Amino acid sequence: MSGFEGSYLGANDKISPLAVMECKICWTPYDPAEGDDTRQIDEGTPFAALPGDWSCPNCGAPKEQFIVQDDPGAGAVLEAQRLAPLTAQLEDEFTEIWHGKMRDVPMVNKALRVEAAGFRYWQDRPLGVLISPWFMNLVLLPGEGEDWSGLEAGAKEVIAFPSGEYEFLHNTRGLLGGYKACSLFSPMGDFPSQAHAAEVARAVMVALFQEEHRAETDRSADIRAAREAELAAAAAPEPEAEPSRRAVITAGFGE
Repeated sequence: MSGFEGSYLGANDKISPLAVMECKICWTPYDPAEGDDTRQIDEGTPFAALPGDWSCPNCGAPKEQFIVQDDPGAGAVLEAQRLAPLTAQLEDEFTEIWHGKMRDVPMVNKALRVEAAGFRYWQDRPLGVLISPWFMNLVLLPGEGEDWSGLEAGAKEVIAFPSGEYEFLHNTRGLLGGYKACSLFSPMGDFPSQAHAAEVARAVMVALFQEEHRAETDRSADIRAAREAELAAAAAPEPEAEPSRRAVITAGFGE
């Protein structure tokens, strides 16, 4: 058994959408890949998304009496739980900046809010995208036991990923301490909604680790021009169109 021992008891935060659950009364499984024909539950429906009155199709036991049989996504759940306090602190720091200094600046996009998106561990360090009303940055935080409080603000560092090399700036901020950031977008006027910005952020985190998105040139001017052209094309005819992953992922390269 993976995930957690004992009854489910409504603990949605402890199971992933892939979790196969099992009735501890009659051992009937619920597999999200199969759904439940008896209640017309579609294939692909996670256990946590079942209706509140759903019960075991065999013995009628309620959801709370189910336990984890197998959870292929358990590792991702544990990683998200580890990251949660770090991403919350990151959001708090920049939300404070938003309310204290940036809210009335003309360049901001008031349709957006501060959000840490797509964070994961990379080489034992938290890595993800920070969205704000005035920028979108790739952010790298120190790993457990590392002290980045001595980073020199404004110092540059090139970090290699499968898709290419990206220039990060060092910085420190309040309780957050030291962090490294790579600019993706600024300003943020081309994003019509928070959902659209978050979708692009998630695309960044996928494309960052794909070699096919490696830049074919190391000339920063060419890369920047290509990104701006993509944004202009996406914004004009279809405001909801997503900038291409190549344009997004090369945005912060080498400038």
